[in-house]
Amino acid sequence: MPAYTFEALDAQGATQKGLIDADTARSARSMLRARALVPLQVEPATGGGTQVKSSGLNVTLWGGRVFSATSLAVWTRQIAGLVAAGLPLERALSALTEEAEDNQQRNLMASLRSEVNAGSPFAQALAQHPREFTSIYTSVIAAGEQSGQLGTVLERLADDLEEREALKNKLVAASLYPAIVTLVAIVIVVFLVSYVVPQVASVFAGSKRALPVLTVMMLGLSSFVRSYGWLMLAALVAGSGALVMARRNAPLRLRMDAAWLRLPLVGRLARGFNAARFAATLAMLAGAGVPILRALQTAAETLNNQAMRADALDALVLVREGAPLASALASKKRFPPLVSMFARLGEQTGQLPAMLDRAAEQLSAEVQRRAMHLATILEPLLIVGMGVVVMLIVLAVLMPIIQLNQLVS
Repeated sequence: MPAYTFEALDAQGATQKGLIDADTARSARSMLRARALVPLQVEPATGGGTQVKSSGLNVTLWGGRVFSATSLAVWTRQIAGLVAAGLPLERALSALTEEAEDNQQRNLMASLRSEVNAGSPFAQALAQHPREFTSIYTSVIAAGEQSGQLGTVLERLADDLEEREALKNKLVAASLYPAIVTLVAIVIVVFLVSYVVPQVASVFAGSKRALPVLTVMMLGLSSFVRSYGWLMLAALVAGSGALVMARRNAPLRLRMDAAWLRLPLVGRLARGFNAARFAATLAMLAGAGVPILRALQTAAETLNNQAMRADALDALVLVREGAPLASALASKKRFPPLVSMFARLGEQTGQLPAMLDRAAEQLSAEVQRRAMHLATILEPLLIVGMGVVVMLIVLAVLMPIIQLNQLVS
């Protein structure tokens, strides 16, 4: 039975809003009148966002996603628990609709419930909302429905979402402190060079004695920053915009991503992160019963690095031509050897999903270890670098004062 959102007036003239199940909008209005409510607006429930009607269709104009990455993992875990407990999918969606935190989530749940009640598969209902549920998500759900193991597949999907979000949060946490220290250092140095140094040096402007070399160099840098600082900032913004535009060009982005992977430290980190994501997605899809070619295609699409995505698609071509998965991945040097090694073990033992899952776990642990090690090295280096720069500025200010004191004495 479809769900409708309504806005109505009660006997006291207060506005009431909510959801109601009815066959048609007319039936929904009749049910509202039976509740002593005056219907003002009755519309089919949708997945949220600001919408207007155009040619009889609801077209989303703007609005963010209903689910964040964290809330999607929580919601998946909730529905997995309800389905695994034996609750019918329609009742599970109804329960989650009642427990929704806001109207957008409530409308989305109601829309999914309406599609399921109308006889649509759950994966098809999810596919109607591509902004909220990716193709990977719906592919896994479809495989779970076809195999009759929807509850197990949902649990595995929730695990994957939580592990992926945990890895991303750890990488962000590892890079947050160095980023803050760098930003603060830049602000302090710019302030000292553009304001403090000229103020102090102006005291010695009338002196006939030559200023120390360090002070002269610092005054020249200060003059340059004050004269061309805004131009440098504009150039930085323009360069950032040009970089964003350049990455929209597919061949150029491919070369840039390939060059990024060749960098000494961050390149290896990027390889590990993308390989872990690829292996985890492939393991989840293969474990859910998705055909290996389709699983490879979908897993390749999750890679942010275009060079590694191209390698994954090349491996897909080799597998389609009859090559083993391990050999296809081993021929692509951008993928860590650990992936092909575990893929070979999985193919030999008939436990490919489990072996790929183990590879993803080891790669994720390695990425976290390297990220924390890099952050541990960067933190003292940044502090020492900031101290050296500030020391040079202070020396540039103090040396004329020391020179003047010596002259007086």
